[in-house]
Amino acid sequence: MAAYVQDAIMLLGDSITQGGYENNGFAAKLAHVYNRKMDVINRGFSGYNTEWALPIFEQCFATQHEQQHLPKVRLLIIWFGANDSCLPTREQHVPLPQYKANLRKMIWMVRSPESPRYSPDTRVILINSPPLNAEQWAGRQAAQEPPRPMERDSAVTRTYAEAAVEVGAQEGVAVVDAWTALYDAAGREEKALKKFLRDGLHLNEAGYAIVYDELVKTIEEKHPEYHYDNLQFVFVPFDKICEDLKNYKELTKKRSAFPDA
Repeated sequence: MAAYVQDAIMLLGDSITQGGYENNGFAAKLAHVYNRKMDVINRGFSGYNTEWALPIFEQCFATQHEQQHLPKVRLLIIWFGANDSCLPTREQHVPLPQYKANLRKMIWMVRSPESPRYSPDTRVILINSPPLNAEQWAGRQAAQEPPRPMERDSAVTRTYAEAAVEVGAQEGVAVVDAWTALYDAAGREEKALKKFLRDGLHLNEAGYAIVYDELVKTIEEKHPEYHYDNLQFVFVPFDKICEDLKNYKELTKKRSAFPDA
């Protein structure tokens, strides 16, 4: 078991989060820029919606008692909506009011002092679902064996994306508007989204790059104390040891990534 030396960023979401280390995804990029400063914990669950994720989250996020002995989750990034917004014919569908309520429950679990998982050190960021390229997704479904019916709709996906922005505003939580960022990058033409979506829903490297840039911008604007440029290495750079070799044991003691801590 690795010892606690660094605090963490936790990613909670569906397959788009789970795949965040693939194809130079947003999780891989985060792990690179936060290397030696904060660990990136990926808790993405392919196919999950917010309803199914709630009991998972209760197991993934430590209680107040447990937090005393574990890394602090400094940033909790919640990215759900792609499966919740499936049409009612699909088991993954979650009605819009319940989707919004579930997002609020996740936020409350770490922000409310009444919650057993209250974490005053945690800042929450929501990411809404990316836009759907219905033509691309329909082609994917038709190519399955046997062919699968179309269970997603572009307008419905947008409604859920807008709902996540609404929840963030109501709860005072920062939101990365991935839907708008990707749609704008595609020139606001759905068919052009294929430049950023590998199958009409899941992001490719170019799509993840846009979301990553928006996420870093959001961290810089809303939570600058947790931006990687404002953190220091937990363990000193090697050149500091080279400057004072006889004191290397003292120099290599763990310190906080936060310079003012």
